[in-house]
Amino acid sequence: MQSSSAQVSKSPTFVSINLDGEDVAVPAGKNLIEAVRHVGREIPHYCYHPNLSVAGNCRACLVEVGMPLRNRTTGAVEIGENGDMKIGWQPKPASACTTIVAEGLHVRLDSPFTRACREEITEFLLLNHPLDCPICDKAGECDLQRFSAACGRGFSRYEEEKNIKPKKSRIGPRILLDNERCILCGRCVRFFREVAREPVLGFVNRGSASMATCYPAHGITSNYALNTVDICPVGALTSVDFRFKSRVWFLKQTPSICPESSVGVNTTIWSRDGKILRITPRRNDAVNDCWMPDSGRDLYKMVTAPNRVLDHLCEGVAVGVDEARRVAAALLRNHAGHTAYIASGRLCVEEQVALKKLVNTMPGRLWLPRHIGENDGLLLSEDRTPNMRGALITGLIDRLPDANLDDLAASINAEETRLLVVLREDITTLGVPIELLKKSGVKIIYLSTQADAMASLASVVIPGLFEFEKNGCFVNEQFRLQRFLQAVSAPAGIPPEVETLAWLAASTAADGAESENQNKTQPLAQTGQLAEIHFSDIPDEGLLLDTSPWRHLPFPETKSLHFAGD
Repeated sequence: MQSSSAQVSKSPTFVSINLDGEDVAVPAGKNLIEAVRHVGREIPHYCYHPNLSVAGNCRACLVEVGMPLRNRTTGAVEIGENGDMKIGWQPKPASACTTIVAEGLHVRLDSPFTRACREEITEFLLLNHPLDCPICDKAGECDLQRFSAACGRGFSRYEEEKNIKPKKSRIGPRILLDNERCILCGRCVRFFREVAREPVLGFVNRGSASMATCYPAHGITSNYALNTVDICPVGALTSVDFRFKSRVWFLKQTPSICPESSVGVNTTIWSRDGKILRITPRRNDAVNDCWMPDSGRDLYKMVTAPNRVLDHLCEGVAVGVDEARRVAAALLRNHAGHTAYIASGRLCVEEQVALKKLVNTMPGRLWLPRHIGENDGLLLSEDRTPNMRGALITGLIDRLPDANLDDLAASINAEETRLLVVLREDITTLGVPIELLKKSGVKIIYLSTQADAMASLASVVIPGLFEFEKNGCFVNEQFRLQRFLQAVSAPAGIPPEVETLAWLAASTAADGAESENQNKTQPLAQTGQLAEIHFSDIPDEGLLLDTSPWRHLPFPETKSLHFAGD
């Protein structure tokens, strides 16, 4: 971020404007709200959102603007008696969201006139707004609360009673609408029209009786509905799931990546006392703008699901971590040459690198089944795994895998495969009948987070961790390397899968090599594109990798990733 005292940039992509008497360089083509934000200042606003069209209806961003006066004959800038250029100030304030910066523009952000405009707009917005901040879910992240404290009068000149409007309207399975809190900014209306492309919200009535509502015979069923809760500048729209769970200032925020599909939506995990309470989108204009699907917000509930695997098991008996690893290593050695590996596309880059070492140590054919769903044209891609491209980058695979395991079933039936090492995949749903596994007597080492049909058949069950409980990286459909951070502590006694895989690779190696624990100071891999990349060096927006080796592969067509201006 450029300081307001910085030198004016000579770059053609920047223009020089004057903010309250100080010349600053701001990006050309931006409106005043974004330009001022670039130099570390803020203009109050409610209806404006950087990823929606400009409405200009809240008027909270009013400022004074002017341009240098020029001689009509010569075109030269006119100079006053004190040696300063003369500025032709507009007689009326301008809305910052609709004002595009230009070279030489002068702006007064803190003049008495500008402050008076903000005070009057704030007073008007609070005219019918209930003073219920103590019980409002938006408290602590409410723009009206913040800006009214900074720009309001502190008192109201009106004595009329506030209007009474519907207080708790269920407009969808996930959303409640409080029309008394609504300030009619229109963000939610524009989101459904421009991004979700399901225009189901609008305003009815006139004047102080205006309020938001769903169109007749419509409700909000969109998988993107909760984005309106995120962008609502007040507490008018609230999440049914998060409602009254916690004050936001008590919550820890952790950057993460949604594992729902190969889009790699950037998210923020909100947790308190080791418990996740909600997931919201994190802005990355190169990937997901400010949005995410509602279905991805529920994935954290798997952490406390009743079928969570929490114990290491050998033949159904709970054992310690070391015992489970020793039995698994013995099975690998005893079935050398007859082992098959089935890995999930949910494995992170670090786990794929460790698995590749294990496969090199104890060779066997590897399957990485694809999971295909419908591409919704927004932020759910056809590839429903978060790291299939990572398997190409790490060298775990060199081609697109199949969506089923028919070949594996045939290999088991022919008794060519006698040991399965399965990582976070229920192969009974992918073409390997459970009857075949029972009849063949094949041994199974199962690393998973949830108990399913595979866990009941496995000789060794090793519990795993969810993305919220560990650090790691994914490579999304753009071949963008992105990292996620541990948000909550892992259950006691469950180490990360990368440590288990590294231990198995070391214990079965012919040279008895020591196991290597992956950490943030090591490169992500020893060879290839990841050899020079460290976990801690990956920027917040991710790192684009070289896609040239994989251009020949028939990846499913992906969606347009950027919505702004569509």
